[in-house]
Amino acid sequence: MQAENISGKILSLMEENPDITIKEISESLSVSEDLIEETLRKMSDARQKILIVDDEMDALLALKVALEAEGYNIVEAKDGYEAIDTAHSENPDVILLDLMIPGIDGFEVCRQLKSDPVYSHIPVIMLTARGEIDDKVEGIELGADDYVTKPFNLKELKARIKMILRRNQDA
Repeated sequence: MQAENISGKILSLMEENPDITIKEISESLSVSEDLIEETLRKMSDARQKILIVDDEMDALLALKVALEAEGYNIVEAKDGYEAIDTAHSENPDVILLDLMIPGIDGFEVCRQLKSDPVYSHIPVIMLTARGEIDDKVEGIELGADDYVTKPFNLKELKARIKMILRRNQDA
């Protein structure tokens, strides 16, 4: 069963029977109790969710720790295919996307997400060492909401994330 379908099915079962147990939901959907518990935990997390896509573990971990300290719920992906799958299953509030990642590159990830009406609303901040003007223009033309070059100032990046989240909330 696909991850994005489980949440809706769990909610339906809980609406039909408010006293249903995790075990009963698990049996009804033929999935593990652990998966039900994890899905319920994710559904109850009201923090804004940021998907970080980067194959450099040091950069990813440092950014994850810094943003979690700000109260964000962080999910991660290490390549382009995982980025698309995670965006679909997690529906993040914003995506921090490195351009040079394995699988499909960040440009293609952005292109695919921005061309899909279900996910085109998710803001994308390209976060990359590629600082050439042509790369910046291409990223913005593909629909990226911002473009930040590495190395970046963490305080500035946090301000840009807050601005984009605030702008999306007001929309």
